[in-house]
Amino acid sequence: MKIGIIIGSIRDGRFGGAVGKWVKEAADARASEGFTYEVLDLREFDVPLLTAATPPMGADKQYDDENVTRWSKAVDSCDGFVFVTAEYNRGVPGAFKNAYDNLGKEWQGKPVAFASYGGREGLRSVEQWRQILNAFEQFGVQSQVSLSIFKDADDDGFNPQEHRAAELEAMLEDLEGVLRKMDS
Repeated sequence: MKIGIIIGSIRDGRFGGAVGKWVKEAADARASEGFTYEVLDLREFDVPLLTAATPPMGADKQYDDENVTRWSKAVDSCDGFVFVTAEYNRGVPGAFKNAYDNLGKEWQGKPVAFASYGGREGLRSVEQWRQILNAFEQFGVQSQVSLSIFKDADDDGFNPQEHRAAELEAMLEDLEGVLRKMDS
């Protein structure tokens, strides 16, 4: 099964790129049988603002914009996700929400785990994502990693506190466990 690690911030100087790399390295080190992980960096897809007249759920994975089509294929190829999400102004990042809204059936029923970050560890962003996931009958696994841009960084950049590795391991195990149950 394939799990997409979506880096949801496209800002210059973002913290999310380092977090996504950390999640990928930990996932690869697990070498869980039957699971592969792929980073989907939203910055690389250049998803336009949602302006299509056809609602994405009714588009049946057929989009007019080539960047949305590439994004659609990448998301559709995954069985589950780790959302690496910032908290911007007490909510989800706008570019990430827009990219999510540009698709429909590609998300349907697929579980999500969260690695969030921000001044308050991205907790409010995850709260909002958990509500948003209901639109496509998705659900978020309970365990998550919530990183502080103050405590999990130093002068050299991203440097997670020691206990974060165990939190990440538990989150990945929970996500894989959900996917195993769904597959049986």
